[in-house]
Amino acid sequence: MTADGERAFVLGLDGVPWRLIDSWIDDGELPAFAELVAEGASGPLRSSTPANTPVAWPSIATGAWPDRHGIYEFVKLGADHGQRPYNREDIRQPPLWDLLSPSVVANVPMTYPAGGVGEDGAMVAGMMTPSPDSDGFAYPPELGAAIREEIPDYRVGLKWHRYGDDRREEFREEFETLFAGRRELLRSLMEREAWRLFFFVFTAPDRLQHLIWDEDVILDHYRELDAVLAEVMAYCDRLGATLYVVSDHGFGPVSRVVNVNRALADAGLLTPKEATGVRAALSRTGVTKSRVLDALSRVGVDDETLVERLPASVVDGVARTVPGDHALYDVEAERTSAFLHGLGSVYVNDTARFDRGAVDPSDVDRVKAEVMRTLSALTDPETGERVLTVHDGDELNPEDEFAPDVVVEGVTGYHVKPGLAEETVVDADGIAGYHRPEGVFFARGPSIASGATVEGASVVDVAPTLLHALGEPVPAAAQGRVLMEAFEPGSAPATREVSRVDRGASDTPTDAPGSEEAVEERLRGLGYL
Repeated sequence: MTADGERAFVLGLDGVPWRLIDSWIDDGELPAFAELVAEGASGPLRSSTPANTPVAWPSIATGAWPDRHGIYEFVKLGADHGQRPYNREDIRQPPLWDLLSPSVVANVPMTYPAGGVGEDGAMVAGMMTPSPDSDGFAYPPELGAAIREEIPDYRVGLKWHRYGDDRREEFREEFETLFAGRRELLRSLMEREAWRLFFFVFTAPDRLQHLIWDEDVILDHYRELDAVLAEVMAYCDRLGATLYVVSDHGFGPVSRVVNVNRALADAGLLTPKEATGVRAALSRTGVTKSRVLDALSRVGVDDETLVERLPASVVDGVARTVPGDHALYDVEAERTSAFLHGLGSVYVNDTARFDRGAVDPSDVDRVKAEVMRTLSALTDPETGERVLTVHDGDELNPEDEFAPDVVVEGVTGYHVKPGLAEETVVDADGIAGYHRPEGVFFARGPSIASGATVEGASVVDVAPTLLHALGEPVPAAAQGRVLMEAFEPGSAPATREVSRVDRGASDTPTDAPGSEEAVEERLRGLGYL
């Protein structure tokens, strides 16, 4: 049996903001969180830039920013402008479960296909896993079989964007099923006691807040999270484990959407495909990707059904022919200088990086500067206020020459999208809330100071702090700091020096999507990603 303070439990809560938790603790609405604050260390946790799930969770797990851990979006951009989902094997720095054995890891985003936890470990893959029936859903495979039998309604995620205003009640029912299955999985895995690291993530808050930004509704769900926290705290107390509760980013309401690729097109930096041949004929008759998908949806055929039943070549061929606003298939690459990929990554389309590039490498700096000027000056025509925060990619990620050239985020109340809409800034439709930089950090355990305040913490500080508390060296490549203010004065972590060791890194990118035909890979052609 592991001694007190020699094991760590990470409870991840996707998209939980400090502002709401802090306010509802003060109001007496969240008693378990209040106990966590009184008996431990707490404070806001700054997210990655951009503040997005696929970037932030690997930063939490490795202590490194994306220029070292290698994940920039949900999907990886190739030299041919093609995309494939990032997977666990793309993470270039060792995550916590690679350093602490045995580990139990479940529902952490970007961990598909499951593995990498050693013979005695267990993993249930999180976001980007096609389904619980997929190869790679769980390790060892018999764990996946047990979950399918014992929790038949278990699901990996919930595609919140499919539920329009007329389907809110249906969404709430599906949401409750998602959360109940996740909670049942947590209780099942907590029957295991032979672990040094337990890392479990609830993505439900993120899903709810994207679609419904109603603080009364959100509070009801947070009360359920508070009940989960009470169970986990009792479990950690019994095992003498230190508990860390963290979120990858915060959240807040949005009212407007910024179509960045439309802004680049209006500035002459991106060229949409011309309507010629079959594409022109379809355009004249009003046939578009969105209308085709809407019509199919009304008769019960969704996008996943299409990609499961049709060959990839057919899906891709239709996507290239039917007009729409897809950032990959509706752009003339050879006449495009820059484009937004994914949630915030802007690339200069240079000929050294891309097969169909349009910018000479010697001209990249000039084009990047023009992109930054264009996007920095972008304003909302209704208010005249700027709508984007624009970052130089080389300054954000100086160690990776293949990092995005520019990174953009919407200012408060605005959400960035990559589509080629007709207008640049429009009212938000089908989305109520989006990510903000300020998440949460809580710690409670044998060496954690009661009532301590943690200031200036970021997602890369979690792994170094956890490892140091366990008496383990911090990887030399970790860019975060040990949050020494969280420890009880005179405790072992508070008195020993931080040691660092070179754990090595993987410089070899993987090209396999993790399954022969990952659903996400093929949905790109329909505008789903």
